[in-house]
Amino acid sequence: MKKLKYGVIGLGWFGEKHCEALATIPNIELHALCTRTESRLKEVAGTFGVKKSYQDYRELLADPEIEAVSVVTMWDQHKDPVLAALEAGKHVFVEKPLASTVEDCDAIVEAAHRAKGYFMTGHICRFNPRYASAKEAIAEGRIGKIISMYARRNLPAWVGATVLDKIGPIIGDCVHDTDLMFWFSESRAVSAFAQTVQFREHAHPDLGQVMYRLENGASCILESVWCLPDKTPFQIDERLEVVGTEGSVSIHDTHPNLMVVDKEGAQCPDTTYWPSIHGRLHGALVNELAYFANCVLEERKPEVISPEASREAVRACLAAEESARTGEVVKL
Repeated sequence: MKKLKYGVIGLGWFGEKHCEALATIPNIELHALCTRTESRLKEVAGTFGVKKSYQDYRELLADPEIEAVSVVTMWDQHKDPVLAALEAGKHVFVEKPLASTVEDCDAIVEAAHRAKGYFMTGHICRFNPRYASAKEAIAEGRIGKIISMYARRNLPAWVGATVLDKIGPIIGDCVHDTDLMFWFSESRAVSAFAQTVQFREHAHPDLGQVMYRLENGASCILESVWCLPDKTPFQIDERLEVVGTEGSVSIHDTHPNLMVVDKEGAQCPDTTYWPSIHGRLHGALVNELAYFANCVLEERKPEVISPEASREAVRACLAAEESARTGEVVKL
């Protein structure tokens, strides 16, 4: 079996989760890692038995053996390594959000179309079987024309506190449901209105609520509350409802499809995105990265999401954040 020699740039919590997922995929060889912190580099390289490690992504990209990379840096640090990787002829997978400005997204989209390598943004929800099944039902015309969508993606306060100095709830989590709504409807936002609330001393608000009007006339409401009580037994309350002229779709994930109660209380472990089954990672993240690897090895362009679609989700969320700052409806 031919194996794709793969590198990971960025080794925060989710960069390590990428390594864990990649290590389970048979046709991928986790070949090299990169992060600026030497101690973290040694730790993760040791965990996964990776022999090549770099503190500068340019040095990793100069390695002729590396064929593909995941860019899992902070979202406002995506552009430079992505552009450098595409310029170096690598196949590039970058985590969502695509970038922190529309201008940076434009630069990445243009580079992706010029590049020899394949490109894909990691919108993991498109690989959640519930959302993928919903997309099929909607595409088959079973609910008619979409007129309304509502989503919520709410987290306990302790989870929010770990990221609120880096990213806010609208671009951090509403970007998932923004992308799903545009995907389901095959439309995009023409206006955005949003409100936020902040009561803790972080760089970003504790919650965001967004309303979009789409080109096709549908109305969309999204909420991302990153301050549920700390004793909430689940790490995410994730729901999406789609109403059409002839039917509806309702998705409820991930609470409470599994609950474990012990002397510490109740917990609802993840069963969708990166669950561990018999000692190995499974779920949407593994499926997403395996899809990307198979596209590269089979020499076919990834089609589940386009660079333009990932840019459109960022554009809408940034417009919503502007609306929250100004109190005005923002036209796109």
